[in-house]
Amino acid sequence: MYCKASETCERSEIPMTVGATIARLSPEEEQDFLVRRISLEAGGSMPRHTNRIQHQQFVLSGEATVGIGEETYHAKAGDFLYIPAGVPHYYAADHGSDYLFLCMITTAEDEIVMVDA
Repeated sequence: MYCKASETCERSEIPMTVGATIARLSPEEEQDFLVRRISLEAGGSMPRHTNRIQHQQFVLSGEATVGIGEETYHAKAGDFLYIPAGVPHYYAADHGSDYLFLCMITTAEDEIVMVDA
């Protein structure tokens, strides 16, 4: 058991993105699922890509355009997003504010594949 402030978790830049950072909130010994805090600076973006594993996301603050498959969403604080495994998706913090969300995934091995625009 543990309790810690998420601000104390080490953040790192996400490769091939603009203004995006990620922090792992779950402990290293976690066996089942991971919770990560992802932040996009206002104007930041994450290009269209796929993952081998599904994602569940909860928006903490800000607004962004989030593309999932053929759908485009205006995601904002309080929204919950589900991204099935293998479905192309992207993020753009293009509404004038930073975009902060929690991303929950399983500990299964993931593979990220960039999708041509």
